[in-house]
Amino acid sequence: MKANGYFEFLTFFEELPDPRLDRGQNHLLIDMVALALCGTICGANTWADIERFSLAHQEWFEQFLELPNGVPSHDTFGRVFRCLDTAEFQACLSKWVEHLQFSLNGKTIAIDGKTVCGSHDQINGQKPLHIVNAWAKHVNFCLGSISVDDKSNEIPAVQELLSILNLKGGVVTADAMHCQKETVKKIIEKEADYVIQVKGNQRALLDSIKSEMEHYESENYASPKVRMQTITERNRTREEVRTCIVAPAPAELKSRWSGLQTIGLICRTRTLADGTEQTEVSHFISSLAPKVRQHMQHLRNHWSVENSLHHTLDVTFSEDASRIRKGNGPEIISAFRRLSLSILKSDTTIKDNVRGKRLLAGWNLNNLKKILSAFQAT
Repeated sequence: MKANGYFEFLTFFEELPDPRLDRGQNHLLIDMVALALCGTICGANTWADIERFSLAHQEWFEQFLELPNGVPSHDTFGRVFRCLDTAEFQACLSKWVEHLQFSLNGKTIAIDGKTVCGSHDQINGQKPLHIVNAWAKHVNFCLGSISVDDKSNEIPAVQELLSILNLKGGVVTADAMHCQKETVKKIIEKEADYVIQVKGNQRALLDSIKSEMEHYESENYASPKVRMQTITERNRTREEVRTCIVAPAPAELKSRWSGLQTIGLICRTRTLADGTEQTEVSHFISSLAPKVRQHMQHLRNHWSVENSLHHTLDVTFSEDASRIRKGNGPEIISAFRRLSLSILKSDTTIKDNVRGKRLLAGWNLNNLKKILSAFQAT
C-alpha cells in the first residue's frame, strides 16, 4: 500500500491470510479488497462489474494501491474470494468495527437472518446462503454477520455471532427462534441487555407469561407493577394501534433465565383502507427494568433490520438476484454489500438516498473520496 489516505481501513486486513500459493499471487489481496469494496460502494454488484469499475478508474487507484500487475480480472476476483477464509475475513471486519468505537449504550441491536435466494445451485444440490446479521439502528451499521447452511441452523450461528461482537451497553432484540437460555446467557455475559419475543417453541415460558398477563387483565391492569402505553400511527392506506404492557418477571422465571427482569406483550391492531382489521399479539422477555416506553421503542426498532438492511440489499444491491455461488464467494460478496451499505447509510456528506449515493460516487470519484474520508473519521 503506497499511502493511507482514503484507504486507512486496509490496515485491518493486513493479516488476512491469502489462500493462494506464493507463485500464484499476481495481485495483492489487500488491493483486491480495496477494489471490491470501492466497486460495491459505487454500484458494482458482480465481480465483472468490479473489474469494469476498477479498469475505468485504474489511474486513480494507482495513487493509493500497489496494483503490480494492473487490475485483476473478474475471474481472479471470483477465484480468490471463493477460497478466502470467511471467518478470518469477518474477524478483520470486526476489528475495524471495534476501532470505529460506536456507542451502543441503550441502543437497539437487531438480530435477524436473510436468505440470499440466487445463491442456490440446484444441479449441485447447493442450498441458498442464509446470513444472520446484527444491525445497529441508531448508526445504520451492520456490526457483523455470519452464514449458516439453512434457517434451521440459525440458533447456534447467532450464539457464535454474539461471541465475536462487542455488544457492551447495547440492547439485543431477536425473534422467538432465539428465545434460548444459552443465547440470553451470552448476551448478559457480553454486558448487554435483551428484548426477545416468546412463542410456542418455549411453551412453558409462554404459558407463564400469558398467565401473569391474564391475572393483571382481570384486575383491569390496576396493579402498580404494570405499565402500559398505546401509540397510534397513520399512513395513506392503514392505521396501526400498538399497545405495550410490561410487568416484573416472576421469581421462578428469573431463576431460569439469565438477567431476566421483565415480561410483557405488545398488541398490534391494523385497520386497512377497506376497513378490515388485523390484530396480532406477541409476548416477550427482557433484561431491562419494566419501563414501558423503552420496551416499545426497542420492539419498534427491531423491524428496522428488515426495512433498512434486508430490503435495501435486495432493491438497491440486487442481492437476491446475485448468481455468485461458488465456494465462499457468496459470503464474501455479501460482506462487501453489508459494509458498503453501512458506509453509505452513515454518510452525511452527500444528501441523497443509498441508490443516489452509489450512482454519484461511481460517476465522480470526488464523491467516493468524501464518503471514505468521512466514514474513517467517525
